[in-house]
Amino acid sequence: MPDTQAKKGSAEIVILSLLEERIRHGYEICRLIDERSEGALRFNAASLYPTLYRLEDRGLIRGRWVEKAGQRRRRYYRITPAGRRALAARRRDWRDFLRALERVARLSHA
Repeated sequence: MPDTQAKKGSAEIVILSLLEERIRHGYEICRLIDERSEGALRFNAASLYPTLYRLEDRGLIRGRWVEKAGQRRRRYYRITPAGRRALAARRRDWRDFLRALERVARLSHA
């Protein structure tokens, strides 16, 4: 299980990647992170929403409240053009970091 710092460092790229696919609300983002990581990464509302708010404050995502009859309102998020550029840069940075880690720690794919 990754430590808290690793999880915190990966939160933005994970969230931006999911929003690159389509507009999503917070609960769906939490569920998909857990599902796609096979439980290795878990974000609850207490850890996810502050990250969403920071990304929104920095202009990387935009949120919009949506109300549907018979349901409570939800805030849906979408990635912005600035968010797409930031995601591309983070992907490059992570690729470089993982390659270096593989060389130094002699990690290999199973």
